[in-house]
Amino acid sequence: MNDWPKIALSEVIDHRKEFIIIDDLETYRRPRVQLHAQGIVLRDAVQGAQIKTKKQQVARAGEFLVAEIDAKVGGFGVVPNDLDGSIVSSHYFLYRHKPDRLNNRYLGWFAKTRAFRLQVEAQGSTNYAAIRPDDVLGYEIPLPPLDEQSRIVDRLDTLAKKAQQIEEHLDAVERDAELLLALRFRDTTYNAPLRPIFEAAPFLRRPVEIHVTARYREIGARSFGKGLFAKPDFDGATATWEKPIWVKSGDLVLSNIKAWEGAIAVASNAHDGCIASHRYITCVPDPMKATAGFLAYYLLSEDGLAKVNSASPGTADRNRTLSLGKLGKIEVPLPTLAAQQSFDRLHAEITNLKARHTSIRAANSALLPATLERVFT
Repeated sequence: MNDWPKIALSEVIDHRKEFIIIDDLETYRRPRVQLHAQGIVLRDAVQGAQIKTKKQQVARAGEFLVAEIDAKVGGFGVVPNDLDGSIVSSHYFLYRHKPDRLNNRYLGWFAKTRAFRLQVEAQGSTNYAAIRPDDVLGYEIPLPPLDEQSRIVDRLDTLAKKAQQIEEHLDAVERDAELLLALRFRDTTYNAPLRPIFEAAPFLRRPVEIHVTARYREIGARSFGKGLFAKPDFDGATATWEKPIWVKSGDLVLSNIKAWEGAIAVASNAHDGCIASHRYITCVPDPMKATAGFLAYYLLSEDGLAKVNSASPGTADRNRTLSLGKLGKIEVPLPTLAAQQSFDRLHAEITNLKARHTSIRAANSALLPATLERVFT
């Protein structure tokens, strides 16, 4: 890039305006400009009668579209072919490129770089400060010859496609793994006796006596089965809530205000010795009857969550409190302990698989931005 001249965008793009009057009886497609330079997608298709502002702009495929307000947070991109003829308000700016000097896809890729973003952020004083059409025309772009632009675009397009294929492959593997786990659970629980959960995992509250000179680690439970998370450590002298409880490794932990939403998890060794607020319920599985992982999987299943919902009366979000008495009566399937342990091993393997996938996804998502920086800086 060191040999590429930097020029103002005004040399290779023109600000274009094409307004139409909306017909109430026609259907119009409207794009959504995703933030952080993530591209432009279809927002919706609506009847003209639903559009309040009757004077709208027409966007053409290949044009560079910039959001007046959201540009500073990456609200820009190239209009895709399937959104040719879609409409946008006057709060968006449209630019057509000069094909004898600029490959519009080259501009689209450059717009994803830090070098471009810094130029946009330099306008105004806040993240959401509006930019003007002439601001965009003043941004600079490194401009190699057209054939080199095309080669760069082809390489980046190929890399993006490969990255997408990796994501799709990982998604497919995880879907298959979840299906395998569900089938194993179905087979494991077939004809298994149903018993009240407190027979397998009795409720146990371990009260904490807060000492002002001690420091404590606190945990909470995420909704939708996303597990436990650590909150910031705090000193006892700053505690503002009453009746906290101790959490031990192997506990089945439920939020009594969010259990209906899947805030149910198993405490690991990392959570041993942490505390939780009085809003949490801890159950300790009988090691001769059940495993915490097996019970948690059931409670987070469609059947289990339905029972948890029934045990959490109320209609408002924060008022759906899990009744301890009703929780204890929820019937759970109890196959043999060996069968539960076998299921837990499969579950652990799939959890480890997903953890490895998380690392792969992180490396995969970082590859394209790193390549862009190497190409354009």
